Amino acid sequence: MSTPLIQRQTSLSANIVAFCRFLRQKGFTIGPREEADALRALSTLGAFDAPEQLQLCLRATLARTYAQLRVFDELYTQYWRELDKAVDSKLKHAKEKRNQSTRKTGTPGLQSIKSWLQGNTSTEETEMATYSTQEVLSRKDFSLLAEEELSEMAAMIHRIARTLALRESRRRKATNKPLQLDLRRTLRQNMRRGGELLELAHFKPARQKKQIVLLCDVSKSMDLYSRFLLQFVYAFQSNYRRIEAFAFSTQLYRVTPALRQRDFKSALEEVALQVSGWSGGTKIGASLHQFFRQYGNRLLNRQTVVIIMSDGWDTGDIAQLENSMRRIQHKAAKVIWLNPLAGSAQYEAKTQGMQAAMPYIDVFAPGHSVESLRQLYHRL
Repeated sequence: MSTPLIQRQTSLSANIVAFCRFLRQKGFTIGPREEADALRALSTLGAFDAPEQLQLCLRATLARTYAQLRVFDELYTQYWRELDKAVDSKLKHAKEKRNQSTRKTGTPGLQSIKSWLQGNTSTEETEMATYSTQEVLSRKDFSLLAEEELSEMAAMIHRIARTLALRESRRRKATNKPLQLDLRRTLRQNMRRGGELLELAHFKPARQKKQIVLLCDVSKSMDLYSRFLLQFVYAFQSNYRRIEAFAFSTQLYRVTPALRQRDFKSALEEVALQVSGWSGGTKIGASLHQFFRQYGNRLLNRQTVVIIMSDGWDTGDIAQLENSMRRIQHKAAKVIWLNPLAGSAQYEAKTQGMQAAMPYIDVFAPGHSVESLRQLYHRL
């Protein structure tokens, strides 16, 4: 099973219902109650959970007898393998179907739900193809987007950032006190007993301690990426309290208040007015030095993750860049550098700025697509 099919709730929910139909054809006794149980259990899984946890979840809710348990895994694998083939066969026609579906209902998810209620299964294939196309778009380099893809990309960035921020805000930790059932741990702990739930696990919310500092390069060399990265910062900040955002080119600007505008367009205009060196030269070292001098004592500690979004092209003092990176890493819990150019398989960190910064970066990763931003949760 491929991970992308797990990351969109509308598509996944529709496919779970179709999977129930598939099991009925194989002799399973599954009615509306079992389908509801499966969807209810599905809601406990997060967007970043491992694919095998979905399989465990469905096995626990849909396999009711020992005979069903014996064949469930084989049928599960068969269903998703056939589904992957169906998605691949629809890829070349997906864009036309997406446009038709959008004109009819506004979103492919609504079309799928409406068709399911009417007993029509043909549009499930349309949604799967549409979703697959969106997954292709999520891996596309921001600099290669066509004009007609911009609005869809913007919506995807907002969804990913919001999901990531909420996920980070709602982290949970295990507890022996019966506060709230932790379905995933319960299933894992009881698998050795054949799936029978004899031991229950619980969780409680973990205190939100992590401070995130985002520094986004808006110089000319970042023109093709900075707007998308700022949109990610904007959506993330809207759903996460402990965050400070900065933009830099030849100097640093705190843009946290500007990004609190009601809509992203207004926020972007506010940032552009505030940052006098927008789309100009780049002095990463001077900007990071300014950040450390003005904000280091207040923002940097062992609970702070610093995320720098830049291609590493620096026209300033390289020694100052190295010194600033060393001081930031020393005080922060982790330094993550997202470089849009690193999305290319041929990329090598050959610029002086990037080479100077590398020894003080804990995580170096691409930041060129929605998929690369989606991976940020794991890097945090």
